[in-house]
Amino acid sequence: MDPIYSIAIGNTNEQYACRAGQTLLGGMEQLGRKGIPVGCRGGGCGVCKVRIESGRARCERMSRGHVSAAEEAQGYVLACRAYPQSDLQLRAVERMARCIERHLATSRSST
Repeated sequence: MDPIYSIAIGNTNEQYACRAGQTLLGGMEQLGRKGIPVGCRGGGCGVCKVRIESGRARCERMSRGHVSAAEEAQGYVLACRAYPQSDLQLRAVERMARCIERHLATSRSST
């Protein structure tokens, strides 16, 4: 059975559980929020770009058009191609950040 890790999203202060054999995006989708953008799930569209701020992840091949080698060295990955290897702290960036932050603001204003 795959180990389960705790993943924290800095933009929203949310946490979710993610199995080592599950992508970070797959785990995020389990939050059940419509604000998380999902694209091709194959590393080609760049919609799910995040920055890992602490912890370790194993990454499969990603489009260099969306994550350069320099960005990858700074912790940027596509959530659809990254698998947790420890508990992680991450931050959504670019399109994903705008979507989840907008969704969070909408959720707060409707309560």
